[in-house]
Amino acid sequence: MSNRETLDLRGITCPMNFVKAKLFIEELEKGNVVEIILEEGDPLINVTRSLKEEGHKVIKVEHFDNYSFKLLVEKG
Repeated sequence: MSNRETLDLRGITCPMNFVKAKLFIEELEKGNVVEIILEEGDPLINVTRSLKEEGHKVIKVEHFDNYSFKLLVEKG
């Protein structure tokens, strides 16, 4: 299993989910990869887009459970 840090944002609404993701990533070194769990729909769309706009690389988006997705994000 991975020792990668994970941020679970299920149940957190926009725009707070992006704010929490941004603050979480800011604490990391450039190039580090984190897992961010988001609900489908607007949270997934908006946070993914905003992270890319901030200069981070979304490596992978995969289905996590019934209504959630896991993003693998590399800090830019």
